[in-house]
Amino acid sequence: MSHRSDSTATNTDVIVIGSGFAGVGAAIKLKQQGIDFILLEKASEMGGVWRDNHYPDCGCDVPSALYSYSFAPKFDWSHFFAKQAEIKQYTLDTASTFGILPYIKFEHEALSIRWHAEPGCWEIATPKGDFRCNYVVMASGPMHTPILPKIKGLETFRGTTFHSARWNHDYDLSGKRVAVIGTGASAVQFLPKIVDKVSALTLFQRTPPWILPKMDVRISKTWQNRFRRFPLLLRLLRKAVYYQFELLNSSLKFPFLVKRLEATGIKNIHRGVKDPALREKLTPNFSLGCKRILMSNTWYRALAKSHVQVLGGVAEISGDTVISQDGARCQVDAIIFATGFEVSNPPIAERIYNKEGIALSEQWQGSPVSYYGTTVEKCPNLFLTLGPNLYTFSSAFVMIEAQLNYILSAITTIGKKKLKTLEVNADANRHYNVRLQSALAKTVWNIGGCTSYFIDKNGLNSTNWPWTTFYMRRKLGKFEIRDYSVSE
Repeated sequence: MSHRSDSTATNTDVIVIGSGFAGVGAAIKLKQQGIDFILLEKASEMGGVWRDNHYPDCGCDVPSALYSYSFAPKFDWSHFFAKQAEIKQYTLDTASTFGILPYIKFEHEALSIRWHAEPGCWEIATPKGDFRCNYVVMASGPMHTPILPKIKGLETFRGTTFHSARWNHDYDLSGKRVAVIGTGASAVQFLPKIVDKVSALTLFQRTPPWILPKMDVRISKTWQNRFRRFPLLLRLLRKAVYYQFELLNSSLKFPFLVKRLEATGIKNIHRGVKDPALREKLTPNFSLGCKRILMSNTWYRALAKSHVQVLGGVAEISGDTVISQDGARCQVDAIIFATGFEVSNPPIAERIYNKEGIALSEQWQGSPVSYYGTTVEKCPNLFLTLGPNLYTFSSAFVMIEAQLNYILSAITTIGKKKLKTLEVNADANRHYNVRLQSALAKTVWNIGGCTSYFIDKNGLNSTNWPWTTFYMRRKLGKFEIRDYSVSE
């Protein structure tokens, strides 16, 4: 397709935004198909969520055998659950092996992504110039923008504050009185690592999470060599882990199986905490699976230490004093926010403008809606990765690879049929989303009795996938042009 001649804009066929795992995967697939593309990255290095998060003991809660591309196995993971530095390095190594580094433009943040009906292309503005393309692949990630809670009096605090996703390594925690706000995945990892350094630690939790034991082991050199010599072994391990997650997802549909998992969680509390009052504080009052399921062998032992106290949610801050909702007060030198990310309200949607010139965030009105997490009404030739309603308890790579097959199939279909644009059909989109929400209505995420980031500000679950990943892979395995309106 021909672009309007504009000497100031760089033209290419596809632009990928973000160089985390989804972006790197998209770039590899595009390069293999011989499709012309550019990858725009806002930072000065790649790695996505594993570049941004580097708090103590940061790691993955999906086993490394499954937390990697099926087409780029890594034989020498040092742990069954890989740590941040190793995962970030894997991103770099994979990009390098598949020769996509020359396609990445660093420090090119996508400030606005606009559809131009004439000549029918996307224009992306960055601080270093504009780009035009036929297709955009959004790979900007769901765990991207940290949430900082609005706390009354926070501006009066004179100590140090930072979010776990923006860890301040220059600040020495030794001997300090520290408040940790939030009990999400990052807190569960970093708190046990810092607990022995600090003089006093106060955890502010609104609701205690379910935490299962983590079956983490170091992978010996012997096993690393076995995986290298017999790649089938690693493929079998990957499959076993995959089925384990499918089993977990399926078991969340049966209350008696959920009860068995909860019993494991209760045992984990009792193993680490002897004090009955603290045990009660740490026991969740909602169904397991309603929030993200966490894993740790060290969390409860850390909270049972004599210089640690667990309070309710934060009510306000006054100078160096943090006050909990139940009126308890404690003086601290530093506050660490472990308050998660904007997942159900992705800020990138404020920068994407549909064919009517309206920001996607306005189109969505706080409830992101898409077709199989990949395409969006009124946004021709735009593809999302890890979009709305694709999250399930499995590896992000399972979803990413399924989506990349679909996206590549869509782009090549347009090329073969000599079409210009493709946009999801309103009827197909509506039919899918009605079916999706009715399936979600019966899931633990919707009726498990908790408040979680899965539910958006309108009370809709715009995050989870209610079916199996087998079904996801099947639906995304075949691009059906009949679900789309096309133009020539």
